This record gives sequence, structure tokens and C-alpha cells, in this order.
Amino acid sequence: MSATVLVLVEAVNDYLHILEDSGFTLIRAPSRELRAAAIQEHGNSITAVLTRGPLGFFADEMAALPYLKIICVIGAGYEQVDLAAAHAAGITVTNGAGANASSVADHAMALLLSLVRDIPQADASVRRGEWRKLSRPTLEGMRLGILGLGAVGMAIAKRAAAGFDMSVSYHNRRPRTDVDYHYCASPMELAASCDYLIIATPGGAGTRHVIDKTALQALGPHGFVVNIARASVIATADLIDALQQGTIAGAALDVFDDEPQVPKALKALHNVVLTPHVAALSPQASEATVSLVNQNLLAFFAGQPVLTPIPYP
Repeated sequence: MSATVLVLVEAVNDYLHILEDSGFTLIRAPSRELRAAAIQEHGNSITAVLTRGPLGFFADEMAALPYLKIICVIGAGYEQVDLAAAHAAGITVTNGAGANASSVADHAMALLLSLVRDIPQADASVRRGEWRKLSRPTLEGMRLGILGLGAVGMAIAKRAAAGFDMSVSYHNRRPRTDVDYHYCASPMELAASCDYLIIATPGGAGTRHVIDKTALQALGPHGFVVNIARASVIATADLIDALQQGTIAGAALDVFDDEPQVPKALKALHNVVLTPHVAALSPQASEATVSLVNQNLLAFFAGQPVLTPIPYP
């Protein structure tokens, strides 16, 4: 296959050979400077772009690539891709929905267990030569709320229900007819009805700050929140205040507003667990993600329907 792909991501470098093995030519530009230079230098040869949600791809960049035909986003989120501009230019956009769901769900449950069972603090106390023993809640029999029951949300729900005997509720834009989990009509209703809340919904304007001060108050002083989706879904200032004031019991975060910068106020708290946006990183997930991109590119350039198209707004 003869097509030139502008690659803006670096987390899947070890698996980009899958694209090269299919005959695609790759231009790697994982920084802002390299990205701008590559677009300027290779603008007349780039026919595809590989990006991720937070990196996006913008209208002015599309305009500078007259032969661009397809944008592939790794992961489910595509919040910074200008879909309206892509539509106007006749550019197909795909995502990686489901490819990394198992890895992200594993990490979500690991964060929840670490947070609820106080694992980081217990580990630190032993390393200091202490023998700090606290009584902490269990997961069995507790109420889990999942905001966003897509591929990742479903994988989390299965682990929670089948592995930990938790009751599961969820909120989506619309209820699913293929599950028995309890549907909540709003994020507020979901927060009020659960002990532990996991954020698994895509980012973007439609979900920005849907978990705010009022929702955190509804979650309550014994409630825990885990975010493995996008930082924008939770109002960070409200979350910090809720953690400092004891409005909620704790939070575990894999995503932040201005990565890799993390607010000092979060780092200073003892009721949080923080990881550097690694939920989707596993060898299996990375290989599956690039393989899906490869399948989408092969299908597109063969004139066939892509596997995971993003609908235009």
C-alpha cells in the first residue's frame, strides 16, 4: 500500500512497524515543532494522519494538506479533532474504540482498589518502618457507578459485577438495551446512587465538567471517584476542594487538564492516587490499537468501508 501517514503519537512506537509492513510510509512528528515542520515540508505527500484525542488535528492543518484523506485516532476519544473541518474537506475520521478497553478497565480497577484499600499509604508506612494499620472499605457488595458505558465502561462493569460482586449503575446519553445494569437518567442521579464512581466517558464539550461541585456533594463523604477518561469531565477546582474539605473520601486520577503538569494541590493530598496517563498502555493494547489503525487504513485505501468511522456532527 502506497500512502504517507503523518504520525503524531509516540506511545505506540514499538508497533508502528505493523503499518510499515503493510507498505505505508511514516513521517514521525511527536512534538509540536516536528508536527509543524512535517506539515510544511511534506504537505503535498501526506494522505493520512495518526493522532490521539488530546493531540487532535485542526482546521488550519487540514487546509495545509491538500491530499489528506483520512485521520485515524488511537483510543476512543477524538475531542480535539475538528470534525466540522474534516467533513467540509471530505476527510474520513476513525477512532480506536474498544482496542484498549481491557487495559483501561484493568487500570481503573487497580486504581479503585489502591484508593479504597489505601495501598499507596500503607506501602509508604511500611517503607518508613511504621506498622500503620487502618480499617478500609471492601469492594464486595458496594454500589459502582460508571459514567459512560461504552467498550471501556462495559469492561469495567463486567470486572466489578463478576469479579467483586458489586452492583452496577451507569449513565449514557441513552440507555442500552443489551445490559441489565441500572440506568440513571443523569450524572447527578448516578453520583447520588453509588459509593464508587468511575469516569469512562469521552471528553469534549458535551461532557465538560459534568462532574462538578454539586455532583461531588451527591457522591458524598464516603464516596470515591476514579477518572481514566478525560480530565475535562471533572471540574478540577471543585474536585480539589471536595478532597480538601472531605466532601468525598478520595479520588484516583490517570488524566489531568494540562499534562504532564499536575496541580500541586493534588500532589499534596493523601487521599488521592495519581498515575501518568498510562491506563491504555500495555503491549496487548498497543498492538491491538495499531492493528485497528492498519485495518482502517487498508480498508480506506482499498475503497472499502472503514471499521470504526466517527460520525460527522
